Parts: sequence; C-alpha cells; structure tokens
Amino acid sequence: MGFSQEIPGPKVYSVQELTEEIRDLLEGTLDFVWVEGEISNFTAPRSGHYYMVLKDESAQIRAVMFRLQARYLKFVPENGMKVIVQGRVGVYAPRGEYQVILDYLEPLGIGALALAFDQIKNKLAKQGVFDPEIKKSLPFLPRRIALITSPTGAAVRDFLNVIQRRFANLEISILPVRVQGEQACDEIITALEAVNRDLNVDVIVLTRGGGSLEDLQAFNEEALALAIRQSRIPVVSAVGHEIDVTICDLASDFRAPTPSAAAELLVAEKEALKSRLIDLRSRMVAVMGHQQSYYRETLKNLRDRLKDPRKRLADAWLHLDELQQRLSRLMHFVLHRHRMAVNEKSNALLTHSPQNRVASHRQHLAFQRTSLVRAMQNELRGLGMRLDLLKKGLRDLNPTAILNRGYSITFDLPDKRILKKASAIHPGDQVMVLLGEGRLICRVERAENDSKFSTEY
Repeated sequence: MGFSQEIPGPKVYSVQELTEEIRDLLEGTLDFVWVEGEISNFTAPRSGHYYMVLKDESAQIRAVMFRLQARYLKFVPENGMKVIVQGRVGVYAPRGEYQVILDYLEPLGIGALALAFDQIKNKLAKQGVFDPEIKKSLPFLPRRIALITSPTGAAVRDFLNVIQRRFANLEISILPVRVQGEQACDEIITALEAVNRDLNVDVIVLTRGGGSLEDLQAFNEEALALAIRQSRIPVVSAVGHEIDVTICDLASDFRAPTPSAAAELLVAEKEALKSRLIDLRSRMVAVMGHQQSYYRETLKNLRDRLKDPRKRLADAWLHLDELQQRLSRLMHFVLHRHRMAVNEKSNALLTHSPQNRVASHRQHLAFQRTSLVRAMQNELRGLGMRLDLLKKGLRDLNPTAILNRGYSITFDLPDKRILKKASAIHPGDQVMVLLGEGRLICRVERAENDSKFSTEY
C-alpha cells in the first residue's frame, strides 16, 4: 500500500514580520544597557533631539537622545567626545535599523558639570563677556550696597561683620535668594534686574559660601553671566572659597576670593581713613606755611629792588624821541629812493611805448585783410566756373537730352522691360518706343540680329 507524506517547507516571513521578530528579540533580551564609545556624526536639529553614532575601533551603532532627556544635560555633546551612555536597544522598523535610545550620557575622564563649565567659559570668552575693557570700575567708598545672597548662610554674616567693623554707617540692602538648586539662577537674575530697576545703590555684591561644583552650579550658568554684563551698576562676585572659580567670577566687574574679602575690598577702614586725613592735613599745613614764607621773602626782595620810576620814564621818553627822529629820516630816505625808481620806470615805458607797435600791426592787419578778400574772390570765381562745367556735363549726360538728339528707348509690352537686343523680341510682339517728345506703341513685323546699322530694309 502506497502513501505520501508532505514535507513541510521553510517558514517565509514578510519584511514586517521579520522586523518585529528581530525587535522582540533585541528589546526582550537587551532591556537597558551601558555602552562606552566615541561620538561621531552628532546632529542637534531644531526639534531638540540629539542624534549621533557611537563607535570604537571595530564597530559603530546609532544612538538617539530625545528632547525630554536631552534638556537635563549640563553640556552639549561633541564629535570625538568619549562617553558612557545608558539606554535601551530599539529597532526603527521603517528603515530596519537598530539603535540605542539614550536616557543618560556622561563624558569619560571629566564630569558633566566640569565639561559644561568649560564649554560655557569658552563660548562666553569668544563673545567678549570676560574682556577687561568692558568691566566697570568700583567706587572708592560706596554709600549704598546691594547684597544678593542667601539670608541664612554664613556668607551674609561674614560680610556684615566686616562692614560693621570697618564702617558701620553704610546702607546695605539684602535681597534674599536661593544660592543652589534649579531655581537659584533665575532668582539671582531677577534680583539683579530688580536692583538695577528699583534701587539706588553704588555696587552689587553676589556672594555665597564654598561648596562642590554641583552646589555652585547656579553661578556657572550662561544666563547669569549675561545678566551681570547687562547691569549698569558694578558687580562684585564673592562666590565660594579662594580656590573656587565660577563663570560669575569671570563675568563680574571684580572678583573677591571670599565674602569677607569683598567687604574689605569695598569699604576702607574708617579709622584708617581718619588717620590718613589727619596726616594729609598736617602735610598740607606745613606746605602752605613753607609757601607763605617763600612768597614773603620774595616780596621783600622785590620791594628792595624797586626804585623811583620817574627816572626810568624820563629815559624812556628821551629814547622814544630819538627813535622817532631816526624813523622820520629813514622814511624820507626810503620815499626818495622809491620816487627815483618810479621816474626811471616811467621814462623806460615812454621810450618803449607800445603805440608804435600797435600802429604797425594795424597796417599789417589791413594788408592781410585785403589779400584775404582778393584770394576769396578768386577762389569763388574758380569754383563758379567749375560749377558751370559740371552743370553742362550733367545736361549732356541727361537721358532726355540724348533722346532729343534722335535716339529712342524701346520697351517690350506689357512687362515694360528695356530691349537691348533683337533676339529678345519676336514678330507680332507689341513694343513701346520712347522718343524725345512722346512715345509710340508699335507691333514688330521682323527682328534682325545683325548688329550693323542700315536704313535700308
């Protein structure tokens, strides 16, 4: 007994089915992964998403960080940056590509905040925000100070203690703000704008105590640096300890290493100022006494040297009369010499008077005019004779004059073409003969091609 058994063939997938199998396999096996690699082909379109390729020496994989996660980064990824990332593996079905969808990204070898600090610092430096030329000078002794800081921190107590000790009667306005956390930067910028808009102060102090890079992040924001540069009032930055350097320190008009140092920088010690004023007053009194003694001695010497001025006036009058006489003689001599020179030049002008030359030129001009008129008349006469000859030649060449001498012009009809040879016409053709006076319409009886002219037929 025979039987047949069907052998099952291989399963045939559609493209969609195979892609879904691969996606389920990858996403089910590799849920969240950590990957270390180098960024290349980085792009950041207007959508806010970050697209990149992670690669090493042997392979590469596409990666994407969507806008919701990218906004938490403190730095901007760059090509060539070595990073460690965390995300999940996903498959993009329309292109059949797998990629890592990133939730976290951190640079290797340097923290994210440190990298963000360097990026913002370099960007603002290229824009000229840190240039010393644009920074405002501080007042010598400010009377009103605006202090932007946390009201509960040690920085405000240190600052006020130094001010109280050095110059107690200064007016200080404290604007309380947060100095760390996500909202700290916005509150500091708002306080800066309020001081510039509403308060009449001489200087603004931004201060807080020391801390980690994370604690000082509010003072490393680009927006705060730009707000400091837009302030019309000088800004002093006293953030952290002496070793801490923030973007706020670089952008401000002056940096103090600590809050206490900021107070010492702004306010000179009252007792030192008093001592300085007393010393200057003593030196001024001594200088003025010395000057009085000098001028008193000078006046005495001048009084002793001063004599009766009438003798000097008499001598001056005599000298003036002598100068006047010498001047009068000199003027007469100069006038006499100039008068003789004028007479000599007058005689020379009479001798070389141009009237004779004018008369000679006038005669020559009359002769030239007569010669010119005669030459023009001769030329016109010759041109008239030549014109008559040309007119006669034109009359002789006129076809009408030739016809008047017995010649005629023959045209064939009806085309009215001039006949130049007998072979162009046939017996019975009608022709028109143009004479000197009138024309003839004739019919040809015979055409002879003989060119010899004869009056006999």
